[in-house]
Amino acid sequence: MPGIDWVEVVAENVCPGHLPESLVRLRERGLTVVPHGVSLGLGGAERPDAGRLAALAERAEALGAPLVTEHIAFVRAGGTLTASPRLEAGHLLPVPRTRDALDVLCANIRIAQDALPVPLAVENIAALLSWPGDELTEGQFLYELADRTGVRLLIDVANLHTNHVNSGDDPAEALAELPLEALAYVHVAGGFERDGVWHDSHAHPVPEPVLDILTDLASRVAPPGVLLERDENFPEPGELEREVERIREAVAQGRRKGSAGCGEGVPGGERGAGGGGAPDGDLAAPARQRLGLAQTALLSALVAGTPAPEGFDRARLRVQSRALAGKRADVVAKVAPEVAALLGGGYRPAFLAYAHRQPMAGGYRRDALDFVRHLLNGEQPQDPRARRELREWWLDRSGPAPRPARPGARLARAARRGWGLLRG
Repeated sequence: MPGIDWVEVVAENVCPGHLPESLVRLRERGLTVVPHGVSLGLGGAERPDAGRLAALAERAEALGAPLVTEHIAFVRAGGTLTASPRLEAGHLLPVPRTRDALDVLCANIRIAQDALPVPLAVENIAALLSWPGDELTEGQFLYELADRTGVRLLIDVANLHTNHVNSGDDPAEALAELPLEALAYVHVAGGFERDGVWHDSHAHPVPEPVLDILTDLASRVAPPGVLLERDENFPEPGELEREVERIREAVAQGRRKGSAGCGEGVPGGERGAGGGGAPDGDLAAPARQRLGLAQTALLSALVAGTPAPEGFDRARLRVQSRALAGKRADVVAKVAPEVAALLGGGYRPAFLAYAHRQPMAGGYRRDALDFVRHLLNGEQPQDPRARRELREWWLDRSGPAPRPARPGARLARAARRGWGLLRG
C-alpha cells in the first residue's frame, strides 16, 4: 500500500530470532517497525519484571526500533506484595488517578527506562470502568508523569473518545492539559457502542468523533506520526486506503486550524517539578502495598467473583468482567485452534463457564492447558473420541518437552484434525 511510512507490532508476538517474512520485507523496504508491549503492567504495584523488560529490549534491538511503547495500565495483581494468589487480567486495566498510583508508576517507568536501549513512550488506555476517588484528571496525571520522568507519550485519541463515552471525561480538556511537547506519536482506532458502553475493538471503522479529536490534537501540535490500529476483521485494501486517507485529512484539517490561530498550541514556559508526591526513584513499601491491595481487590472481583470493592459501579464491573472472559475465550481459541475446532459450537460456552470459576493465573498458553485439564477432569466432552483427542493434545503440550511421536501418530492426528474441521 503506498504512503505507509512505518508500522507497529505487538512485541510479545515477535520472536527476535525468527522474524516473520512480512516484517523482514518491510524492514528491507526501509519502514520503521516499533514494538508495542502489552504485558509489562507498568501501572501495577510491583516492580516491572526483569525478564519481560529484557525481552522487550531484545525485540527493540532485533527490529532496529527507534523507541518502544507500552501502556499506563496494570495487567496482574496479588502475589507476595499482598500475600494473596497472583491473578492475571489478560487485558489492560486502568490505574487510579491518585498520588500513590502516580508515584508507583513514575518509579516503574524509571526502572523500565534504565533497562531499555531506546526511549520509552507510554499510552493512555481505554477503560470500561472508573476508579472512585480520583485525585487528578487524565490530563493532569499524564502531565505530571511526563514532567517527573521525561517519558514520552503515545496519545490514543480513540481511547480519549472511549473514556468520554464511558466516564464523561472531556477529550478537549485532556488535550489542553497534556505536555504535547512530549508527544511520541498518536493512535487512531475504531470500536462499537453496546448498551451505552463504548468498546475499543480495533476491528471496526474509525468513527467521526475519533477523527474530530485527532483534528483537535493536530491543531495544537504537529503529530510526529499517526498509526491506525487494526487487529482483525481487515477490510479490503481499497477500504483500508480510504480510512488512512480520512486520517490524513483529519490531521491536515487540524494543521490548517492551528496555522490560522484556532489551536491552542504547545504550552509554553518552563515546566515545573511536578505536583509533589514521593521523590522519583523506587518507593518505600507502603505506597506499593496500598496500590497492590486496591488493584487486587478490583481484579479479584472481575475474575474471581469476590465482592465488588466499595465505590465501584457494579453494572460496569459486570461489563468489564464479561469483556475479560470473552477476550480470554477469543485468544485461547487462537492459541489452541485444535481445541476450539474439536469442541465446535460448544467451545465458547464451555470456556466461559470455566473462566467464571477459574481465574487466569498465567499466560494464554497456560490458560489453554488449564482449560483442557478442567474439561478432562469433568464430564465434558462426553464423546469418547473427543475426550481421547483432548487428552492427546494436553499430553503433547503439558510436559517440559514434546512427547516423542508414535509411528503413524502424527499422520493420524492430522487426519483426525482435518475430519473434525470438515465435520464442524
